[in-house]
Amino acid sequence: MNPIRKYLDDRSDVRPIDGLFPSDASAEALYYAVDPASLPVTLPAGAAARLVVLHESATASALRIELGEGARLELVEVFLAEAFAEIEVTQAARSECRITTLQLAGANLSCRMSLDGRDAACGLHGLFLAGEREHCVVKLRTEHNVADCRSESFVKGVAGGEALGEFCGLVYVAPDAQRTDAQQQSRNVLLSDAARIDTRPQLEIYADDVKCTHGATVGQMDDEAIFYMRQRGLSEAQARRLQIEGFAADVVGRCGIEPLRDALMQLVAAKMERM
Repeated sequence: MNPIRKYLDDRSDVRPIDGLFPSDASAEALYYAVDPASLPVTLPAGAAARLVVLHESATASALRIELGEGARLELVEVFLAEAFAEIEVTQAARSECRITTLQLAGANLSCRMSLDGRDAACGLHGLFLAGEREHCVVKLRTEHNVADCRSESFVKGVAGGEALGEFCGLVYVAPDAQRTDAQQQSRNVLLSDAARIDTRPQLEIYADDVKCTHGATVGQMDDEAIFYMRQRGLSEAQARRLQIEGFAADVVGRCGIEPLRDALMQLVAAKMERM
């Protein structure tokens, strides 16, 4: 059993979902779904919830999330198989949606987040680890449709073997969506000459009073850091693995469901052993 399932199965405050997301969801409980074909999530005004979605089979999945005024959702989505997943989020005023995604197999994630009410905020923190001939894709569209909203996307990728990683992110700022604050970053590391990562962060802005940034890097591992660690008794393989685990921990540490972080890092370490 993977560490995420073990954690979820061992906790008394964790509730599995079989069908519809509960209309009376409580922030004190942690809900989870395994390979949901379709899962609508509606949180009324002022409500809060935490949700974990596990992809253990090569299936298609669709989450439709609607957050009422002032509602808050923490979502963690973990890919352990070659799944195709869609997430659509619509947010009312003062709502907040935080998403952490972890792709540990060739997988395809498409996410669209629509900020439709003032002072709404959203964030997506993602990590993909692609080895052998795996293909990991992250597509993200963030729409600032009204004024005074905030968004952050932070996606990291690691590719080894002959793997391919892709990130395509677009921040759209509508006319009159003034005082938008949007940040988008893509950071990537290649472990072999045959691996490839394509990253395309984009901005489409139609308002003039905004603060929007985006950036992307694709590079090799830090040879000086590896040399430093080897001088302290680590093998080259151990030094490289620790460097990548540190790179990944930056994303895992942003997970809004803190008790899951150790289990997520165990999955990262196990994946690195196979890359």
